[in-house]
Amino acid sequence: MTGNDARLVLDSGRAEEAEAGLRLRMPSFDAVAIAAAEQHGVCVRPMVLERTDTETGARELVPVPCGHTLEVVCGPCARQAKRVRAQQCRVGWHLDREPEIPRARPSLDHVSLMVYRADLMATLAEGVDHETAELVAEIGWADNQLKALGTAGKPPADSEGTDAGCDPANNDNDATDTDAGSGTGTGRGRSTRRRQDIPDLPRLPVDDRTIGGANADGSARASMFVTITMDSYGKVHREDSTPIDPETYDYARAAWDAIWCARAFSRWIQNLRRAIGWNIQYFGVVEPQKRGAPHLHIALRGLVDIELIRRVTEATYHQVWWPRPKHLLYGGTHLPVWDREQETFVDPVSRMSLQSWDEAMESTWAEDAEPAHVARFGRKVDARRLVGGSDKAERGIGYLCKYLTKSVSDILEAKTARQRGHYARLHATLRQTPCSERCSVWLLYGIVPKGATARTRPGQCKGRAHRRENLGLPGNRVLTSEKWTGKTIGDHKADRMEFVRATLAAVGIEKPRPNLTRYTWSKVSPGTRIPQRGFLLLKAVAQRREWRAEYDRAALAVGLPPPRDGRSVEGGPVVGGGGDDR
Repeated sequence: MTGNDARLVLDSGRAEEAEAGLRLRMPSFDAVAIAAAEQHGVCVRPMVLERTDTETGARELVPVPCGHTLEVVCGPCARQAKRVRAQQCRVGWHLDREPEIPRARPSLDHVSLMVYRADLMATLAEGVDHETAELVAEIGWADNQLKALGTAGKPPADSEGTDAGCDPANNDNDATDTDAGSGTGTGRGRSTRRRQDIPDLPRLPVDDRTIGGANADGSARASMFVTITMDSYGKVHREDSTPIDPETYDYARAAWDAIWCARAFSRWIQNLRRAIGWNIQYFGVVEPQKRGAPHLHIALRGLVDIELIRRVTEATYHQVWWPRPKHLLYGGTHLPVWDREQETFVDPVSRMSLQSWDEAMESTWAEDAEPAHVARFGRKVDARRLVGGSDKAERGIGYLCKYLTKSVSDILEAKTARQRGHYARLHATLRQTPCSERCSVWLLYGIVPKGATARTRPGQCKGRAHRRENLGLPGNRVLTSEKWTGKTIGDHKADRMEFVRATLAAVGIEKPRPNLTRYTWSKVSPGTRIPQRGFLLLKAVAQRREWRAEYDRAALAVGLPPPRDGRSVEGGPVVGGGGDDR
């Protein structure tokens, strides 16, 4: 080989390396398909399910949207969910009539099954021991059949003395506490008397009406936009809201407040209803401030005196009657271990059993006992009156739904070393703060939580409150009252589909409604070959473009204005997002 030939081979090799490097920097086919799906509002991570036709027996694989609410996971689905939430907020905020909550009438099948259940309960009450297990199983079967037919709530108790049909969440009492109870069966109850350091509030009978307050200008109903925050835990820097002195910043109280924020808000709503005398409805969103503490933006239907809102905020509290050990007893590799003979956790050195939950709760019944924590809101309250349909009201809806597609860790992006240290300390404190009476963190304090088994891992609770992406905030960050619109999220999605169908039908394009009872859905069995992701995305993009073209032509023909902010000017929904609006 001559020198020229060697140089040609070398140059050719360099060219191939350059081309290979260029290809590595090029987007893959899957990446391009995902970008196309994002652009056209198609779910980028569809789930493939098996659909069976109950009439013909035919089976087929059908991709369905994932329905995720975080934009980092699936942008189109998250934005779709955000649009539905915005619609829910818009519809219920300035209603001028009582919302109707449709209740289905029991069918003959419902009544027949319930009568059959009554006969089983009567036979069970006769007390024939060898038939008890069989009767209880049959009652469970009847309950499952009733649920399959569409029955809400909890089933009645199987026998007298059980509490299967008791739902304490529906009891309207004066309890301002979370109390796990002593577990001794003594029936002890805590006093509902308000704390002496809390100002009193007006107490009026609460009417069932949900519309209240006068019109702002005589033509349009006005409602309230309120922001409340948790209390201060120490002085912070103005520029990044980090503690000036981390050593004196009350991280422990901040962690407890974050966990119990939603419960304190429930007390706030109850106090407000009693103070104004009618069943005010709300649409609330929990978000973190820069310092990591939760605050709430709340849309209230109707007008309320701003000074009264401030008084209610100041007088609202929630007491947590739990054990409150001061120091961690275990950590690192020194952890309690499960003892099979005693069937409980024991100290790894002394082999002495740890304090049970019931024993730990006994200390909370002493006359001088104090609650483990008292959650209260801060003094800063922002309350405004907004007229329905105004630009300010629309901006309020946008502000309420602004961060619904982002996780707490995305909102609280640490940009400085000071912020990273602050969020790390708050997260570390949350990991050492119990989130429920069944939380395995209790074992670090020498207390065996409720329901502990050999599979319980000390300090490794899977609750959302301990995760960095939540920082104690509730998993459901949208808090709405039942009579806000009288509809569920599923109902609002159905409204969007119906709006699109009506628009298409106006120009002669009929889209049949799906027969929900004809098909059954199931997960794909292992070993089933499913289409590649890129194929599914491109097929969905082509279908979405066809649907969008049909809708745009129909909207133009009936004179609908161009969509803005994910909706039409009349308030109707438009096609878009990860879901199927058809």
